[in-house]
This record gives sequence, C-alpha cells and structure tokens, in this order.
Amino acid sequence: MKKILFSIFLTFIFISTPCVPSIFAQDSPQWHLPEGAKARLGKGWISEMAYSPDGMRLAVASSIGVWLYDAGTGKELNLLTRHPDGVRSVAFSPDGQTLASGGENAAIQLWDARTGVPLQKLTGYMGWVFSVVFSPDGQLLANGNSDRTVHLWDARTGEHLRTLRGHTDRGVDSVVFSPDGSILASGGTDNTIRFWDARTGAHLRTLTGHEWTVSSVVFSPDGSTLASGSWDGTIRFWDAETGAHLRTLREHRSVHSIVFSPDGQTLASGVYQAIRLWDAKTGHHRQTLRGHTSYVESVVFSPDGQTLVSGSWDGTIRFWDARTGAHLRTLTGHKWRVNSVALSPDGQALASGIEDATIRLWDISSGRHLWTLAEGVWGIKSVVFSPDGRTLAGGDYDGIVRLWDARTGEHLRTLEKHERYANSVAFSPDSFILASGGDTIYLWDVRTGAHLRTLTGHTGYVESVVFSPDGQMLASGGGHLDYTIRLWNVGTGAHLRTLEGHTGYVESVVFSPDGLTLASGSHEVIQLWDVGTGRHLRTLTRHLGWVHSVAFSPDGQTLASGSFDETIRLWNVPTGVHLRTLIGHTDNVKSVVFSPDGQMLMSGSSDGTVLLWDLASTALESKQIAADVNKDGIVNIIDLTLVASNFGKTGQNSADVNGDGIVNIIDLTLVAGAFGNTAAAPSIWNLDQEIAPTSAEVEQWLHEARQMNLTDPTFQRGILILEQLLASLTPKETALLPNYPNPFNPETWIPYKLAAPVDVSISIYAADRRLVRSLDLGHQPVGLYESRSRAAYWDGRNLLGEPVASGVYFYTLTAGDFTATRKMLILK
Repeated sequence: MKKILFSIFLTFIFISTPCVPSIFAQDSPQWHLPEGAKARLGKGWISEMAYSPDGMRLAVASSIGVWLYDAGTGKELNLLTRHPDGVRSVAFSPDGQTLASGGENAAIQLWDARTGVPLQKLTGYMGWVFSVVFSPDGQLLANGNSDRTVHLWDARTGEHLRTLRGHTDRGVDSVVFSPDGSILASGGTDNTIRFWDARTGAHLRTLTGHEWTVSSVVFSPDGSTLASGSWDGTIRFWDAETGAHLRTLREHRSVHSIVFSPDGQTLASGVYQAIRLWDAKTGHHRQTLRGHTSYVESVVFSPDGQTLVSGSWDGTIRFWDARTGAHLRTLTGHKWRVNSVALSPDGQALASGIEDATIRLWDISSGRHLWTLAEGVWGIKSVVFSPDGRTLAGGDYDGIVRLWDARTGEHLRTLEKHERYANSVAFSPDSFILASGGDTIYLWDVRTGAHLRTLTGHTGYVESVVFSPDGQMLASGGGHLDYTIRLWNVGTGAHLRTLEGHTGYVESVVFSPDGLTLASGSHEVIQLWDVGTGRHLRTLTRHLGWVHSVAFSPDGQTLASGSFDETIRLWNVPTGVHLRTLIGHTDNVKSVVFSPDGQMLMSGSSDGTVLLWDLASTALESKQIAADVNKDGIVNIIDLTLVASNFGKTGQNSADVNGDGIVNIIDLTLVAGAFGNTAAAPSIWNLDQEIAPTSAEVEQWLHEARQMNLTDPTFQRGILILEQLLASLTPKETALLPNYPNPFNPETWIPYKLAAPVDVSISIYAADRRLVRSLDLGHQPVGLYESRSRAAYWDGRNLLGEPVASGVYFYTLTAGDFTATRKMLILK
C-alpha cells in the first residue's frame, strides 16, 4: 500500500506540472485512428516481438496491429494495420528488408520493413496464424496455423508451396527453422513437436513428452539442440539430430516463450511475472528477472546478445541487460483485454477494468494514464464509479469486490461473499448501497462494507445489475439457463416481476435516465421494456454476435450497444431506428459509456484498447446510398440477402437499386459491386452464417449475372465480389474447429465446416475416453457451420441428461470418412 500511495503522490506531482504536454499532442498511441474516433487509450495486448537483424528496431505483434519501435530509444515509429482481427506473430527477413505478420484473419501480410508499406498478402487457408518465421536464407516463409497445419511459402514470390499435416489438436503454436534451414520444427496444442524436411515437407519425426500445449520451440545457434517450452510448466532439451530427450527444466507456471542467446550459452524463458535465465549447456538456473505483474508472453535477445526484451500481459515491454540482469527501460501503453469502462460523474476520469487484474485510471482531457490499481489475482470483470465520485468499485473473476478511494487510489475495503465471478457491480444513486451480481445478488453498505441482503431467484449466474434512477428498484440480467431479467425492490429485497424473451445470456441491463424504459442486451438482439408494466416495447437487431453492453445517452434519446462482432451501434430510442455504426476495434466490444454531456462515447474492448468517439463532429444520420438497402450506413451481406429476398417485386422498393421498377439480378450485382461503400464507417463485409446465402444460391446468381453481359464497372466488380463470396462459402476441406466458449460452464457450441455433403455426428468423451454424449446431426450440405444457430450445441449433460463434472473432455467429428478430435474444458 505504501508503494501505491507513493506512486500516486508522484503522479499528482507529474500531472500538476504546467509544462507537461498533452498525450494527444504527442500523438503517442494515436496512430491510424478509426473514422469517428477522437483518441485511443492503450496500444492493444502483446503477442510476440522480433528484433530487426541490425538491432535497430523492435516489432511488436499486438491485438490492433504491428507496432514498430526504435530499439535504442523506445520511440514509436509506426503502427501497421492490415489485420482486422489483430496480429499473433511477427518476423523480420534475414536481410531486414521485409517484415511478415500473421493475424487472426487467416492471412500473412508482408511489409516493407523500412517504410511500412504493405507488399503482399498471403492467403488461401483457414484459421488463425499463430506463428510466422523466415528460413535462414530468406527464401522460405513458414507459418503455424490454428487448423493444425503448417504452411510453406516462397518468400520472394508469395507462392504457396506446400501444406504440412500431422498435428492432431487445434493448432500449431510455434514454428522454427534449424540454423542451416534444412529442418522445420513445429510445436502444437497436441503436446507434440514435429520435425519436417524444409525442402520436401516430409515428416521426419515426432517428439513426445510434454503434457500440455507446446507454446515455443527454438534451435540452439549451432543447430545441435532444440528447446521446447510448454504450458505444462517444463522446458525440454532434445538432440536435434536424433530426437533424443536430453534434460527437463521445471518451472512453477506455464512457459509461454523461450529463446537462446546468440552465442548459445543462455536460454531465457518467459513465465508468470518473471524471466528466468538458464545455462543452456547444463540447465543450471542462473538468474530470475522480476518486474512484470502478469504472464511474460514473449522474450527476445538483441542480435548482439547484449539486451533481452520481454513483453507481458501486464502491458509493458521491459529491456534488460542480458549480462547483469539490470532493468534498463520500460515501454508502457499496451494493455491486456479491457472488460469494463466507467466514467467519473464529472466526466474527467476514465477507469478501465483489465483482464490482468488491474484497474487503470486515465485523464480524459489529456489521455494521460494517472495510476493503476492492482490488488487482485484474477481479471477485473466490472468497474464503476459511485455517483458522488468518491468511490471506485471493481469485481473480479474470483468473486471478490474491492472498493477504492477514487481521488487517491487508496484501497478501502474488500467484500467477499461470492463463490465465483463478480460479474457486475453497481452503486445506488445516493452512493450508499453497492449491488454485486455473480452466483447470486448481494447488496452492501458502501460506508461500512456490511452485507445488507441477498436477492435470490435467478437459476444461473447473474451477468448484470443496475439501479433505477430513483434508487428504488434494481434490475438484474440472468446468465446460463436463466436468460431472464428480474426487477427487485431495493428497500425490501422483494421480487417485483420477471421479464422473459431473451434466448441467451442477458449480459447488460440499463435504465433510461427517466427510469421508464429498460434496455437489455443478449445474443444478437437488444430488447426495450416498459419498466412500469414489464411490457416488451421493441427489438433492435443488427449485431452479428453477443451484445455485451448497452448504454443510454444522458438525454435518453440514443442507445449505444457494444458487441462480439467488434462494432458499436447507435440507435434512436423512440423509434428503434439504427443511426450509425462505429467500427475500429479488432475484438469484442465489452463496454460502452456516454460522457455526461452526451458528446462523446467511450468503448472498451478485448483488443486491449479504449476508444473515445466524437459524436458531436458528425451527424448521426448516415448518408444513404442506393446500394445500402437497409440504410444502416454499410453495404454488406445483409443488403445482398435483402435484394435476393425481394426478387421479382415491382414498384417502389428499397431493393430496386437501379430504379428500373423491378428487383432482379442487376440490383443484386450492383449491391455486391458496392460492398464496402459506407458513409459512416470503414469498409466491412460481415459474412455471418445466420444470414449468408448458400453456395448453390450464389452459384445461380453468378450464372445469371454473367449472362447479362453488362460492362458497367460497378456491375463487373459485383461479379468479382460474388466469385469471392462463393469461394468463402465453399470450404476447401472438411475441418473441426475450436468450440466456444472454452472453458465453459456448462454449454458450448462446436463449429465445423464441410467440403462435401455428408452424414455428420459428434461424439463427446471424458478424459478416460468413456463416451459421454453423442450428437447425431444428420445429412448436411457443403458449407460453414460456425454460428450458434448452425454449430453443434452441447448443454454439458451426459447420455442420461445429467450435468457432467468439471474437467477435460474430448469431442470427435465424424463426417463420412473424415474424423477429427479436439479438447475442451468445463470449469464449474
């Protein structure tokens, strides 16, 4: 606590200094802001780092792009943003001229390493790119993929050379060439390491011994030894020629990254809160470098071996003297996943609840980070300011609620009654009562910390709680197998009424400022309710995933919603009309909040950033364009299907794009040609399997469009887009994909894709290979089965209908002659 108060004291000295410039003026994390965004807080979470061969630059793969730093000064040089869903891996070519980045959108992007100009995108496979690496001579590029494959490319031409198959679980986390370039090693989630002939792709051998995911593999500089790090907490050394196991080093926690020093004498490993240095020859532990407060995701030596750099989930990049272990400098700004954001009542400070178990406070006017509150072990689920601005409350995954003095950062008290997950916390309007929702709902006296009462009635976890503006009522949203909204009398704890209609977790509930309307967000929909009667008013649909957060503007006229589909949408509350879509995050939008004057919106995302959107500078109504059939400001797959559903209709119709009085294939092709045209957001093509056409339908559209022989450029572009759409709807191979969520409790969805029509079934086994449940899905056509309505669903029950116990389970897809197995985890 003394350290916290001392750092706060220094912070106040810093922010009171009149000559300190604005962080926005410095343009620090403000590279390539999305349209409509005023500022960005945080730089995204760190996946991997790489030094340029000359040691002058450091590339950091982050959830929002590739950050380039001056390795000597730590100055930001550029942010490369061509991966819409974040970057997992980054590598420099041996000559330092090319940078390769692998993302979560099934693509590898090649860049000019000096200018940051994009050169080429390598595609043609499915899944996320977990690892990319150049061969020592720079002729080959290899990547490890989430679909269990390794791909080899010609690094000069971008030609795909071959696919290496053999790993049996859900992904290849790490790939590395031997120093002479003859062997490629890959480490996978199937707990194995595989050696491949880099020239022919032939499988050479498989190394077994790890008990969990092999997260990192690396050859010693002389090529004689391979080291492997695993989530099982071990580092293993292997003879690179024979595959013989040499020795095992045991860590206390999972190993996320390992690297040899350039002289081969030292091995560095990144674990929880520390970097360990080992004698690479003997395995003797030399030194532990401490300073990080969470998992160290990546470690890398400078080419001269003098400096070691570590990147962590705590959002920092630390430079160390590789010889002495002395800490040299720290780069800050990166954040782990943001689960919740809250604005102080005066609109001057923003609090963000982070997955790394910290709460970070920011000055809104300058964007300056004020301080970090770190008292817990597990991630922060929810954070909120009291209405009087004096107290800050945070609830975490471990079910603990903590209160801090919002002005000084002093920890006030800890409230412990939840068995697990304090999913949501809310203050009463007078700031005297705190409600926390998790395994049940508790009401607390803020001043004393005393437990006041328990509200019971939900049959599953409570995902969201909120007080009415007058403080007389509490609303709560239910989670698994409940899906209801319940209204409670705060004074007595009496249950008033239950609102039913959602078919999934109610992740967010919020009262309108006048207390007359309640909004609730769930799977792809937002519901509006009359608070007095409980009557359902309307349903708002546009999102293509879970709605994690909803918020009313101060005047109650606008509703904002943040979703799993990475978008924020604004709605007119009286009419339900969709006004605008804000696009810029690269992962789930977990939280949205309006400024007190309604002129700005703050959004927190799993991409590790908070975006500040300027709502006053541009009109909310999007400029309408003819191809935007549903008038939501974006031309995408929704407009295409709306035209198709109106085929043959005559007269006035929004689907009649060219205005010739009939809706036909010309209108559909013109919509396809306008994909990406938008008035209020960047280009987007939302291919959601809930609304996507079948491949047979697209084939028919293409045939009819080609018969028209029209030369209009937009029409011709439309044919090209339809061809791309057909390719995306026709999987090249049958595959079993990772279930979601995972871990789960107790329901999950199992996605897959079919390259041919076939009979499909899924079998679920316990860890001892005992059959737990069989899902017969019948005969299914070619296509993608990834959305919740198309994927296989398991409710966590066995053949007898009984809930199964916590633990590891396996699921096997059988589709004709194809079979594949993956692992999943139930946590209760």
